[in-house]
Amino acid sequence: MNNEAWTDDTVFETALGDTAREVDAVIDRLIPIPPGPEARVFEAMRYAALGPGKRLRPFLVMASARLFGVARRSALQVAAAVEMVHAYSLVHDDLPAMDNSDLRRGRPTCHKQFDDATAVLAGDGLLTLAFEVLAHPHTHGDPAVRCELVSALALAAGNQGMVGGQMFDLIAEHRPDLDIGAITRLQRLKTGALIAFSCEACAILGKAPSDARTALRGYAHDLGLAFQIADDVLDVEGSTEMTGKPVGQDVVAGKATFVSILGVVRARAQARLLVDQAVAHLDIFDANTELLRQAARFVVERRA
Repeated sequence: MNNEAWTDDTVFETALGDTAREVDAVIDRLIPIPPGPEARVFEAMRYAALGPGKRLRPFLVMASARLFGVARRSALQVAAAVEMVHAYSLVHDDLPAMDNSDLRRGRPTCHKQFDDATAVLAGDGLLTLAFEVLAHPHTHGDPAVRCELVSALALAAGNQGMVGGQMFDLIAEHRPDLDIGAITRLQRLKTGALIAFSCEACAILGKAPSDARTALRGYAHDLGLAFQIADDVLDVEGSTEMTGKPVGQDVVAGKATFVSILGVVRARAQARLLVDQAVAHLDIFDANTELLRQAARFVVERRA
């Protein structure tokens, strides 16, 4: 890994925690609980978006903002929108019609805490609110920049991104014969697309040149795959207490994953290789890449 050395772990952990608190404060402000019957869906939205979590995707937004001198308020608006979309995806993924999970981030899933219908509406509310946030003048003064952000997030979250990836994932549950190429494409859609938006959004805010955007897309692509491989390893070696969600379900279902195809040892090696590739993409930037480099290492070393 060239150029900058890793920053001290405590520096990274402090930055990760500070970002989580700042983003949660923005989400708290953006989702007040109103009077009236609709208050229940606001409560469910807050439950999903403000629950425990690392806020890795918002962190990638804020760390990327350092590369382009993006105003903190603008970056936080985007970071909050990204976390809302991520929270929506978890709420819907956990539903009985999807993964049918009862536990998320160490507590009952949204549909267990409320009910199925409220969880669907909460996810819908979070997704649409994210676009409202991106379209607000507080995010950027230039309407063209706001439009580009909205378009980019729609692409990442929609049928050519997360939604398409989730459909692929549902089909994969009945296709244990999928090869590594198919699993890679699945995860690029389901997990990688939103990570890519998180990394590139501040390049849009900063009106960065094309080579900078290309570098961040390359970083995000390799980071997203490393993240998923680490998730697959945790599903095999982790525990519910460690991860805050059910583990071992892919093995029970006979689902094809990076670990089922490569084995744990080779999967770990592949994740480390992807991290090396990810940080190499950052070499075109002169400075302010240290937190992104740390985030790549964190992705493969995390235990939850």
